Amino acid sequence: MAENAIEVEKLARRYGRRWALGGVTFNVPAGAVMMIAGRNGSGKSTLLRVLSTAIRADAGSARIGGFVISRERNERDDIRRISALLSHYSYLYESLSARENLDVLTGFTNRAAIDGVLERVGLASRAHDAVNTFSAGMRKRLSFARVLLQQPQIAMLDEPFGQLDPEGFSLVEEVVAELKARGATVLIATHQIDRVERFADVHIALEAGRIVA
Repeated sequence: MAENAIEVEKLARRYGRRWALGGVTFNVPAGAVMMIAGRNGSGKSTLLRVLSTAIRADAGSARIGGFVISRERNERDDIRRISALLSHYSYLYESLSARENLDVLTGFTNRAAIDGVLERVGLASRAHDAVNTFSAGMRKRLSFARVLLQQPQIAMLDEPFGQLDPEGFSLVEEVVAELKARGATVLIATHQIDRVERFADVHIALEAGRIVA
């Protein structure tokens, strides 16, 4: 991976007539933890969704792990191969069990790794239960299991502390430390500024889709 894992230049995204991102520019060094702070509606989630290729930018450019964000499917596939997004939306299969959700992700090829990540996030005892029986906190834990299973070079975590109890807060911090120890770059969009700034290497703050600090 290049010296900068992420390079963003005048990136913009519009919803109707409102600019959710108004042309942001920043770099994230490879292996760094970056905190993205801002109030609701400031553009944090939109930024992560654009960088993960979940949605497209309307203007500007970005490189993720050396790959250029573009409208070309092969470029999007390259970025998705090296990155993982923990979103507000769980994208879980409600009628499937926790294990089956992870089986789908791996193509039913890595049972040992699945057992390991379910144990890591505290869901081993609920591995065979349907997701539609899970609390919001358990769903968030399963989403973390999915991120760990992907072993991403770049992890993007959108409000990772949401729906979690204090034990879950510790899990988030441990997972981020593990990702960084592997050499991964981690972006954290959060309201939990006091908690994250203790271990973040780079900070930015968004307001109305623009970087203000």
